[in-house]
Amino acid sequence: MNETIYMNRELSWLKFNERVLEEAENPKVPLCERLSFASIYQSNLDEFFMVRVGSLIDQMLVAKDSRENKTHMTPKEQIQAILPQVEILNRRKDEVYGKIMKKIEDYGVKLVDFSKISEEESKFLEAYFDVEISGLISPTIVGKRQPFPFLKNKEIYAVVILTTKGGKERLGIIPCGSGVFDRLIRLPGGNTYMLSEELILHYIPKVFKGYQVKEKSLLRVTRNADIDADALYDEDLDYREFMAELIKRRKKLSPVRIELSRKLSEESVKMLCGYLTTKPQYVFRSQSPLDLSFVFQIEDALRKIPELFYARRTPRKSPAFTGDRPILDQIKEKDKLLSYPYESINPFLNMLHQAANDKDVVSIKMTLYRVAKQSKVVEALIEAAENGKEVLVLVELKARFDEENNIGWSRLLEDAGCRVIYGLDGYKVHSKLCLITKKTDEQIEYYTQIGTGNYNEKTSRLYTDLSLMTYNVDIGLEAANVFQALAMGETIKRVDHLLVAPKCLQNKVLDMIDEEIRHAEAGEPAYIGLKMNSLTDKKIMEKLVEASCAGVKIDMVVRGICCLIPQVPGKTENIRVRSIVGRFLEHSRIYIFGSEGREKIYSASADFMTRNTLRRVEVAAPVYDEEIKARLLRMFHIMLQDNQQARQEDGEGIYRILPTDEEPLDSQEYFYAEAYEIAENL
Repeated sequence: MNETIYMNRELSWLKFNERVLEEAENPKVPLCERLSFASIYQSNLDEFFMVRVGSLIDQMLVAKDSRENKTHMTPKEQIQAILPQVEILNRRKDEVYGKIMKKIEDYGVKLVDFSKISEEESKFLEAYFDVEISGLISPTIVGKRQPFPFLKNKEIYAVVILTTKGGKERLGIIPCGSGVFDRLIRLPGGNTYMLSEELILHYIPKVFKGYQVKEKSLLRVTRNADIDADALYDEDLDYREFMAELIKRRKKLSPVRIELSRKLSEESVKMLCGYLTTKPQYVFRSQSPLDLSFVFQIEDALRKIPELFYARRTPRKSPAFTGDRPILDQIKEKDKLLSYPYESINPFLNMLHQAANDKDVVSIKMTLYRVAKQSKVVEALIEAAENGKEVLVLVELKARFDEENNIGWSRLLEDAGCRVIYGLDGYKVHSKLCLITKKTDEQIEYYTQIGTGNYNEKTSRLYTDLSLMTYNVDIGLEAANVFQALAMGETIKRVDHLLVAPKCLQNKVLDMIDEEIRHAEAGEPAYIGLKMNSLTDKKIMEKLVEASCAGVKIDMVVRGICCLIPQVPGKTENIRVRSIVGRFLEHSRIYIFGSEGREKIYSASADFMTRNTLRRVEVAAPVYDEEIKARLLRMFHIMLQDNQQARQEDGEGIYRILPTDEEPLDSQEYFYAEAYEIAENL
């Protein structure tokens, strides 16, 4: 099969982050929201280096000749392709950041440096440094008795090359992120600010008295975060304590990137690389601040100017539920679907709270991957346990960067009397599954909820996700089997309704694609529609190519990584790929197999990535309710018509918003406007 139909995963991810950056560049986006997108671009890139580049660097050490299975690039070749692309994108980020901040000045808010301030402001800042900062910083001069200090991941440091009167060079370092003083320093008389690290760097001669400053820069280190918990785990250890220790170890892994705010000499860069055991190729110069997280404080100073922000949107009441009747009774009558962020998560939270207090509810079982810092979901589970219900909670302690939060919640759940389990050896449990069991005088009843996103009240307002709730007995029994297998440290080997990875999802998907191929070969209409975050599974992609060649029409809405290039003649010409990047993070997963009138539709937690299909426990639920099926089909087709935020991928792997004479359609705004209109008429 011609390799030109595949794109390297990491390069595809960079194309996704470029689409995020395009939103920062987009003049149609409100100014402060553009600033947010610049910050999101930067934080996305941080994680990319910590996880993906970190993994490639590790591979170069242990398997340098290994090749990934789509474009057959070695780890070194992938890094050599990544770094120049990052350089190009970073230049664009610096340029757009400068333009945005210049426009923000028109609204009375400034972020300044020492080239842009008055003499009076300079005096204020010097006094501020002397009184508020100088006594709180901890400078180091590297030498025989002062070894090079450990530089924390993503923290900012001022570094300086010093010369003595005798001509010797020394290296000085000052941490700028102590947390003791504010990062944004407000100057008198208005909304003018300076970053504290810039202030420290400017007055560094006051700190290192008796030395001549030869060169200076701010510096930020990004450390590898790719650490394999399963490979290191010892069965004799308490798993939760092991994970807590693992988090500490991850914070000390090797640097994978150095960012500098000023140009340093080649010799100085080499010296820093030597101390940090990295190579000059991983050093990047940034003209914008090294950490843009402060922009949200800048935005707060402008919050009263509506034109600078998206119009306020809040989740609406769902028409599927009436507020005066128990949620479980309503689900018993008819399957329900919530669509976030357009509809409120409250019916789901109310369901948990009501179940915790329902005398007939005997158990609540749930998988938790990421939850809110102040989680109402966890509160309801604790309430249920305290009311004598059996509560089984699988808390995934390997949810990357949420481990500490999950460790804390697992302890609280255990203390309340919940039975807490931590997943399976070799597999992350990424499914979003909740099963409530009632025992009445007549029968045992199962109420199953299957989500595409986390049980997190905060992200339910920011991510597009689906929450399917059903009284279907067959689905309930299979969900019960999933929890039984998890409790025994096993995976499901057979299902008839749900799709459950790692053993009963990829193969079922391949079978359904094969079914569409048979219809196409028989001269009948054949169709596949897929909505997900990422597509990297080679086996599924090969089958989609086969389907395209057979004449199956395939539409895909893939927000992030897509390793399959569409519209390649003779290969993928029947495949159309779109990516929607907008105000809300597209996170729902929908699978559609079959042409009009015979569609099989699933709502799922799984992307078509090998890690999801073969190395995680994931659940996709069939949609049997005809009204919900029609709603999901309509949602999918509206996303395909989006001509404002949707970029279409061409046969060269390039994404573009296509020019159109049709009426503008932003699918996210469309769904929100619709939710408002429906709620007003309830």
